Amino acid sequence: MSSPPIIDVVEDSLAKLNSAQRAAVLHFEGPILVLAGAGSGKTRVLTTRIARLIEHHEVRAEEILAVTFTNKAAGEMKERIAKLIGKAPAGMWVGTFHAIGARMLRREAKLVGRTSGFTIYDEDDSLAVVRRIMERLRISPKEWTPKALRSAISGAKNALVTPEEYAKLAQDPLSKAASLIYDQLEPTLRESNAVDFDDLLVLPVRVLQKNPDRVAAYRAHFRFLLVDEYQDTNRAQYEFVRLMAGSDGNVLVVGDDDQSIYGWRGADIRNILDFERDFPTAAVVRLEENYRSTPQVLDLANAVISENTGRRGKTLRATLASGDAVTQVATLDERDEAEFVADEIVVLGAGTRALDYKDIAVLYRTNSQSRSFEESFRKRAIPYRLIGAVRFYDRREIRDLMSYLKLIGNPADNEAFLRAVAVPRRGLGDTTLEQLQTIAREAGRPLLDVAGEPSKLLSLRAAARQALAHFSALIHRYQLSAADTAVDELLRNLVTEIRFDDHLKAEGPEARDRLDNVQSLIDAAADTVEDDGGEVGLTPLAHFLQRAALNSEEQQKAGADSVSMMTLHNAKGLEFPAVFITGLEDGLFPLRRAQDEPEMMEEERRLFYVGITRAMRTLYLSHARSRRRNGETMQSIPSSFLKPIPPELVTQRGSFKLRGSTRAVPTFSQTPSARRPGQPLQRAAWLDEAEASQDAPSFFKGERIRHARFGSGTVAELSGSARDAKLTVDFDDSEIGRKRFVLAHAQFERGFE
Repeated sequence: MSSPPIIDVVEDSLAKLNSAQRAAVLHFEGPILVLAGAGSGKTRVLTTRIARLIEHHEVRAEEILAVTFTNKAAGEMKERIAKLIGKAPAGMWVGTFHAIGARMLRREAKLVGRTSGFTIYDEDDSLAVVRRIMERLRISPKEWTPKALRSAISGAKNALVTPEEYAKLAQDPLSKAASLIYDQLEPTLRESNAVDFDDLLVLPVRVLQKNPDRVAAYRAHFRFLLVDEYQDTNRAQYEFVRLMAGSDGNVLVVGDDDQSIYGWRGADIRNILDFERDFPTAAVVRLEENYRSTPQVLDLANAVISENTGRRGKTLRATLASGDAVTQVATLDERDEAEFVADEIVVLGAGTRALDYKDIAVLYRTNSQSRSFEESFRKRAIPYRLIGAVRFYDRREIRDLMSYLKLIGNPADNEAFLRAVAVPRRGLGDTTLEQLQTIAREAGRPLLDVAGEPSKLLSLRAAARQALAHFSALIHRYQLSAADTAVDELLRNLVTEIRFDDHLKAEGPEARDRLDNVQSLIDAAADTVEDDGGEVGLTPLAHFLQRAALNSEEQQKAGADSVSMMTLHNAKGLEFPAVFITGLEDGLFPLRRAQDEPEMMEEERRLFYVGITRAMRTLYLSHARSRRRNGETMQSIPSSFLKPIPPELVTQRGSFKLRGSTRAVPTFSQTPSARRPGQPLQRAAWLDEAEASQDAPSFFKGERIRHARFGSGTVAELSGSARDAKLTVDFDDSEIGRKRFVLAHAQFERGFE
């Protein structure tokens, strides 16, 4: 029996579309904007439209240009079209903006001062060029890192700002330095017959802008242009589409203004909001039927995004049956939040509707939030994988600071010495450190010991001897203070003294995330102090280092069945049966810097919407009443994104610890008789900044108290104030003896005889 005609396959696919999808596919000539809501089947629309152009309208494949945002999406599009038309769409250009730009530049190389065999520089190559220009201009990498300068130039390129325009706009020191590099970058690349990654977007636009004949040729060749994820286009990509299509060209763009979340890297939501400005005759089709999520999830998503004013407007409608109610969870703090999520994952994996781990995703605003979840999942042996990030204790800035702590705890740790002494830079090159290692090896002594004795290092430069002596003195000073300083306090002091924040800020746009990770490390140290009942001394440092080492060493098998953990940005395009959106607190999500910027606040809300619409049937929204920031427990306010949600759309829950807790900062009476013997010190639900600044005395010398772990004792000494207040206690048990505590983390009862 002969197989049915290929055209029947395309028409059969068309018949399975809903009315809005069918309208987008059947539209033939002229511009069209397809507003495709989350889970609304936009890929099916794109592939069916291309197949129908080829099979029904007899458009040749080579007359079609399809632009995607990932190579994976391009590959999938080709495969699906091939299945529909029964053969590969030979000659069709389909790929990312960068891939298509590279293909065009091979043809037009002479117009941009290259040959067709030009090299495309990767990030390392591009940074090497920037370094070479910096050396030529005598711009010190100690002042601005090549990465920071290249990032500034990249932003200018993608906004189609020329070197001349950028120089006029440069106001701050970084921009002024970048403008000098930018001015010489293009001639330097041209000399090497090379382009960088940004040039793959910028140079094709320049070709089209300056050569009307090439514009006409490309428009004649590519009769139909299709662009996916149009809401994420930047200025250069937008201009490319506009020039290739013309004002009345056959261009179809698909996108969702409610999912435009990349403004921070140059995407301009106005490209999709103002589509009809550039294409006045454009038709507009809205895809609002959602095939992914339950009505409960979509009702919540619609309620959240309706608060935004800068949107085209659409309402997602569920095609699935009713499902689980959305759960909003209040927890005590970030550790309690992580424990709740872990416990709930165990519950989701049981029963008649049990989910596999791979069906579950934990989403958060910043990568620094992963630490609490990583630790909680390890305790419960829940396999997980981090998407788009490395494990917390493997992150470079964390390993740098941990090397300092390791060296403070163990002065003979030569590996820790070599890492710590190099961050921040101290003018010590590889040759100097190799000489130091030779001297130390011959003397049979640790590197730190030898570094502190300039008389042993006469073969080194005077500046190197001085730098090593200063570093050695720094470590020795912290070794002494570690005996009576909490680990989080020690870390805070260290970060300040070595100007680690400035070191990270000089690296460019990644600094913000790295600084968040540093704060999270300080929070982890504060957790250790609290776990030890507030005791300070060398033991907590050793305990913290041991716990961190074990956490880092445990390898999580990121196999097929693992919980996915990622930022909300990395969740774009994915879907899971169950989703946890965590950290929904003002200042964290939305970010604090968005509070006074309406456009940024709307993008943050769109990011929340993206997170919600990743969930297929089960969704949790969690926030903590308090959260550690820089080692200090601070009161948190539930996210403003939660306020407009109608109460009937969520089920409210509180974690077990929150319901039963009276934890907080001790608020002590100055009169010891104000409390009954054995009465626990009153602790509020969280620490706020006003209480943290109070200097009222907490105890008095000679007072009898009891510690939950060490038993009864007598207050021997008091020092410090507010969160830095410390208490020295002589315990009745002679084996315990005298111990010192950070008061904010200690749990004492007073009034014992």
